[in-house]
Amino acid sequence: MTSKHVTLATIAAAVGVSRMTVSNAYNRPDQLSPALREKILETARELGYGGPDPVARTLKRGATGSVGVVLDYPLTTAFTDPATVQFLQGIAAGCEEAARGLSLVPRIEGRDEMLVGAALVDGFVAYCVPEEDLRWDAIRARGLPFTRVDFQPDSTTRNVNIDDEGAAREIAEHLLALGHRRFGIVMTQKEPGATAAEAQELAIYYVESARLAGWRAAIEAAGIEWDTIPVAGALGHGRDIGRAAGAQLLDRAERPTAILALSDLLAIGVLDAAAERGISVPADLSVAGFDDIPAAATVTPSLTTVRQPHQRKGAEAVRLLLADDPAQNVLLPTELVVRASTGPAPRKESSP
Repeated sequence: MTSKHVTLATIAAAVGVSRMTVSNAYNRPDQLSPALREKILETARELGYGGPDPVARTLKRGATGSVGVVLDYPLTTAFTDPATVQFLQGIAAGCEEAARGLSLVPRIEGRDEMLVGAALVDGFVAYCVPEEDLRWDAIRARGLPFTRVDFQPDSTTRNVNIDDEGAAREIAEHLLALGHRRFGIVMTQKEPGATAAEAQELAIYYVESARLAGWRAAIEAAGIEWDTIPVAGALGHGRDIGRAAGAQLLDRAERPTAILALSDLLAIGVLDAAAERGISVPADLSVAGFDDIPAAATVTPSLTTVRQPHQRKGAEAVRLLLADDPAQNVLLPTELVVRASTGPAPRKESSP
């Protein structure tokens, strides 16, 4: 007899017990003696039965016991980007505390909405998914609870954020206080625009818009025109993207004395580009990142950045998802971490 035709009733008949007793062997083992349960499981194995169908079990219960995390990039990026890895560690910790499983729903071209629609989960955590992404239709169509991480907060949904704008302004003010007046910005957009003003118009993620707004507030307050700030970038999250973008800025006839990067990985790439050109950091160039990933403290020179609690973000996202209140906003703290990659502007460039 094949496993396809073996049912709980088949096993019950073979053992001489009720169908409910066989069901308890799989779903409520504490209801049976160890000896009886082992006898049932051994008979099931002999008959080629692999256990209850998880899909059928889910439909019967109306719950899966699993949390889905909707990502805006492939799984390979999720497991290699340090900030995302820390965030997922926080998600995992939250799931463990709540005795829940975890399902990752990545971006796969042409299958994005289908993956959301087919995910066996009780709710979603959406991480940096653009507001206009078609997957939002699929998420809302499921009718399941969801938490948004790194989105514009509102009063109708669950949200976990940091003050990206305030933190960005603080790090720009740090560089301005050191006398810097010629800035460059490194982004992750495929076509970020040639200037900071264009980059702000083209930004599709809340995090990008908020950090650009924070940098802008500080820079314009110092009397510097926002639309004169050059921007470089490319699509991606890695150190190599920062290196290429940094090269664009550093090869300009009038290169910046300070570069603000959207993330630490990009900033570390800028450090690589500076080293390749014999540009001393921080004597000739200051570089600042955002995130405080582990490498920020160990790279040479160590990186000035904004520390944000990635793991706590993940844990809070799960907590909110499972909470009764459907509309909550959690704002987590940040900290400016000043290290060796920023210093006074070159003497001839500093303000009088």
